[in-house]
Amino acid sequence: MKRTSLIVLFTLLIWGLTQAQSIQNRVNIGFYNVENLFDTINDPEKNDEQFLPNGDYQWTSERYLLKLQMLSQVISDMAQMPGGLAVLGVSEVENEQVLRDLIATERLAPYKLEVCHHESPDRRGVDVSFIYNPSRFKVLSTKAFPLKFPENPDFITRDQWLMTGILDGTDTLHIIVNHWPSKSGGEKRSLPYRLGAGKLARYIADSIMYASPNAKIIIMGDLNDNPNAKSLMECLRTRTNTKDLAPDDLYNPMWQMYRNGVGSYAYRDSWELIDNIIVSAGLVNPTHGYKFFMAHIFRKDYMLTKSGSYMNYPWRMYAGGIYQGGYSDHLPVYITLTK
Repeated sequence: MKRTSLIVLFTLLIWGLTQAQSIQNRVNIGFYNVENLFDTINDPEKNDEQFLPNGDYQWTSERYLLKLQMLSQVISDMAQMPGGLAVLGVSEVENEQVLRDLIATERLAPYKLEVCHHESPDRRGVDVSFIYNPSRFKVLSTKAFPLKFPENPDFITRDQWLMTGILDGTDTLHIIVNHWPSKSGGEKRSLPYRLGAGKLARYIADSIMYASPNAKIIIMGDLNDNPNAKSLMECLRTRTNTKDLAPDDLYNPMWQMYRNGVGSYAYRDSWELIDNIIVSAGLVNPTHGYKFFMAHIFRKDYMLTKSGSYMNYPWRMYAGGIYQGGYSDHLPVYITLTK
């Protein structure tokens, strides 16, 4: 009996050490459209009039602080996943300060997160940015890539924001966060802008791979298109499986999830997967260090609408201009890397 107990104890010890080693050799990198994270202060350089206490949305300090607390719940839960959360790209933030308010919340302050922000020329006044854990990711450089259309110089949108850094002291990652033009005005009218965004993202990736053929690149963001869209398949030239990837290929792991009916955003009674994370062949088949393992959608019951016409859809902040008090109209997405 004593011998059996020792064997069981030893087995449990080995299992525990294996699990600990497995967690130690993994990391998560994500993206979250946080849905209009505006402060309550009027910025004359931005179109933020709706998000003021006397604006259409009656955006008060109480609502702003509640929004921060709710977003912090989601991000802190992501940070507690096995392997933690090293980098989180975000979109629809008004400025750097709203992110600094977010990482200073009670739930997130213990993680000692940092912000890597860029002010875009977007007419709505929303930017893309990064939140990252400096104990795991060291920023080396950043660069903004404007999305311009010479035939329509009045069209202004978010820049694509590249952050290059070192993950866990070993791996150089190039992470591009995006928020592509929406379908406002209709699919046909808006499509050329997303095609242009796909070509720009491909240009950035190609430039990186030209200098470093086995570069580990992550392209993330709210692309306002599903994985099977022309902007991704033809302009960004994404591949839908990992078989026979060429060194300069980009693989979209969200494609199969979309085929299976899984989404991050609900629209007109159907799920869409417009939040994508795309990885380079150098991250799928690396010569050393971290490699791509799996893509996920972060979904918890508390993030979903509990009743009504939008039951089980993301619990959003506003719907039809009416305050709902929710988290965001998008669910976060993330990928897991392993060694």
